[in-house]
Amino acid sequence: MKLTLKDKDFLERLKALVETKDLSIALKQDGLKRLVLRQNYGDKIESAFGMSRQGVRWRFQRLFNEIYVEAYETIYWVESSFGTELRSMALEIARDRVEMRKKARETSIDKSCRRETKEDTADPSDPQ
Repeated sequence: MKLTLKDKDFLERLKALVETKDLSIALKQDGLKRLVLRQNYGDKIESAFGMSRQGVRWRFQRLFNEIYVEAYETIYWVESSFGTELRSMALEIARDRVEMRKKARETSIDKSCRRETKEDTADPSDPQ
């Protein structure tokens, strides 16, 4: 499962709130282990994320207990079958993919900025 830009934004906001101790992440054990958000769950959280408390809980559940934990389940299964020899290669591929995405994003931002600049400075009476 892939992360979306909304997921990335959510993680950045969550990181800021965890660093300022407004929220914390804990392991809950009630038959089934899972990660949960703890501490202030009031209006400040709703305004920080721009969504309801239920929306914050849903996205946290999806990102941390589904995507994140399932990724480690997959790694555990692969490494149980093949050992850890593939780990360094997989990490190298992952780093390369992240770098390519960053460069693509920067390139598209640069192009859109240049396009806006050209449009802003163009003579409106010039039909081109």
